[in-house]
Amino acid sequence: MKWTEISIHTTQEAIEPVANILHEAGASGVVIEDPELLQREWEDKFGEIYQLSPEDFPEEGVIVKGYLPVTSFLAETIEEIKDRLNQLLLYDIDLGLGTVTLSEVHEHEWATAWKKYYKPVQVSNKITITPTWEEYQPLSSDEIVIELDPGMAFGTGTHPTTVLCIRGMEKVIRGNESMIDVGCGTGVLSIAAAKLGVSSVLALDLDEVAVESAKINVKLNQVQHIVKVKQNNLLDYISEKADIIVANILAEVILRLVDQVSYTLNDEGIFIASGIISNRAQEVISSLEKVGLEVIETLKDEDWVAIIAKKVSK
Repeated sequence: MKWTEISIHTTQEAIEPVANILHEAGASGVVIEDPELLQREWEDKFGEIYQLSPEDFPEEGVIVKGYLPVTSFLAETIEEIKDRLNQLLLYDIDLGLGTVTLSEVHEHEWATAWKKYYKPVQVSNKITITPTWEEYQPLSSDEIVIELDPGMAFGTGTHPTTVLCIRGMEKVIRGNESMIDVGCGTGVLSIAAAKLGVSSVLALDLDEVAVESAKINVKLNQVQHIVKVKQNNLLDYISEKADIIVANILAEVILRLVDQVSYTLNDEGIFIASGIISNRAQEVISSLEKVGLEVIETLKDEDWVAIIAKKVSK
């Protein structure tokens, strides 16, 4: 079967919305070529990404690739993607060059090629994320290893926004808390929380592909007795309360979510928000404070910010 590879030259800020646009357009798999992975200096003893070649990455910006089947309505799909990319500008998302290029590939060429971009990474003091197809031996007895198979869902767990979230969870999880993961993607944050000691996690995502991927990864990591995965839009119609809520999503989505977070968090509960580009951080902080959440720490990595906030008891 023939497929069209659509490549979008963009920025780190736009990775998640661009990948989402491709998924919603019917892309079977998304590849992210981000040269930041080659340049990153991990803090302290955090590990490396192994065996990546600079030849596989653009010199600047980020390339997000999707794969669309060659059909009679392919041209209309491409135009729809371009229209939705332009709409991102309305949300002040920097698209960078924003160029779109097309090429034809055969299924066997892309089905496994993306795996070369995904290697074991130690992302925090305790946690290493490794793909299922890589052999990895823990460096110490207390190292927590998370195995992931992203499949067609976006998210390998090594993007700065995810790493910030994981480091935030390490700071606040004491054990036996209940947690909700909003926009769980492949489930990496839910799995990390389970292995860090929370008693229960409700993992939510609107994307059916992400939900199925998260379910697979939860079982792969043997935490299905702790993590429940459900298809859901943000916190809509969620009645249960939680001690911790994490959301690794875009700033504009977090701004819409804060009222729900305030209602759903238990008193003294913790909200960790990530996926926030630095120039939107103050806007998010102000919205949290308006609903009674006190910001207790901000974590930064390059242009990304994660915010740890606490619900103040009334």
